[in-house]
Amino acid sequence: MKNFLKISPFLLLLFFNSCITEFIPKTTRDQNILVVGGLITDQPATYTIKLSKSLPLGSTTYSKPYTGCLVSISDDLGSTFDFKESSDGNYTSDSSVFRGAPGHFYTLHINTNSGSQSSIYESLPMEMKPVPPIDSVYYERQVLSSSPDGTIVEEGCQVYLDTHDPTNTCKFYRWEYTETWEFHLPYNTPNRVCWVSNNSDAINIKNASILSENIVDKHPINNISNLTDRLSQKYSILVHQYSMNDDEHQYWEKVQNISDQVGGLYDMIPSAIPSNVYCKNDPGQPVLGFFSVSAESSKRIFIDGFFAGIKTPYNTQTCVDDTIFGNGPIRYENISLWVIISHSLPPPSYMVITRQHSCYDCTLRGTNVMPDFWNKDK
Repeated sequence: MKNFLKISPFLLLLFFNSCITEFIPKTTRDQNILVVGGLITDQPATYTIKLSKSLPLGSTTYSKPYTGCLVSISDDLGSTFDFKESSDGNYTSDSSVFRGAPGHFYTLHINTNSGSQSSIYESLPMEMKPVPPIDSVYYERQVLSSSPDGTIVEEGCQVYLDTHDPTNTCKFYRWEYTETWEFHLPYNTPNRVCWVSNNSDAINIKNASILSENIVDKHPINNISNLTDRLSQKYSILVHQYSMNDDEHQYWEKVQNISDQVGGLYDMIPSAIPSNVYCKNDPGQPVLGFFSVSAESSKRIFIDGFFAGIKTPYNTQTCVDDTIFGNGPIRYENISLWVIISHSLPPPSYMVITRQHSCYDCTLRGTNVMPDFWNKDK
């Protein structure tokens, strides 16, 4: 009996664990809510308004484009600019015709163009606030680990930004960045040197209205880990600084609060965040997303110093599969096996082969075309 009592809790634990299933509550909410995303600035560019439909709770589908809509933007001077559908759910402007200007108001117009079932959507008029230039973008090295004698073993890098607005016109800031870095394969293959770019995906905002002076000092922009090869050769970051009004700042602040939380049944849900877009013929119909209107300034820096302990995805553990002596033909060469080292002069000649195509061709991860801006830092 004693042995049975000792084992029973363990058996009960196994039983309850085996009965855990995913719970997706049923809702009566319309799953085809309009989701709006778009940003216009004062820079010469092609702007995109992205329209999609909301997805059911628990859905694994990434997007559901809203196609066939009529999209335009009007300004406070009485002009209207049409956006054309360039791909499913993406509506783009003509860069030669439309460009935002600080001090003016812009309104987004959407017609779902479904005949008698068409819905008319409109944004609140959004003022484009001016934004000051970025004073400086700079970085500091971070010592991650060192040996007992003080030798630095691993380093990372933190990128900061300084800006200020003496006119105190821009009270709310938002930042994004595009990072580009050069990487080399450690093998003498045809495509050995490439560049890869990533856009920021974190929300980075600042409320300067609560500061005694409109000065943003040493604001963190990006932490560059040593767990990637970003700092192995040469790295560039282009920082974009945007102005915001109070409504947009509140929107991004709420989105940031949600993104910082661990998802759960009782957390806030995105639909709790009010949009600046509404349905004219059904004001009670919810809309998700935000139409952003911001002036923009930007600054780029390059980082090309040596950093200790940088990790690389290309090494003998991940790339080298086998060494073949001789220089005869290899079955499945350039199909499922690639030669990354070829030593043809005896004695003896040999070839090192890999099953990882990315160890042979860097274009599987990036591009071998050097960016136009790459050598303009000096």
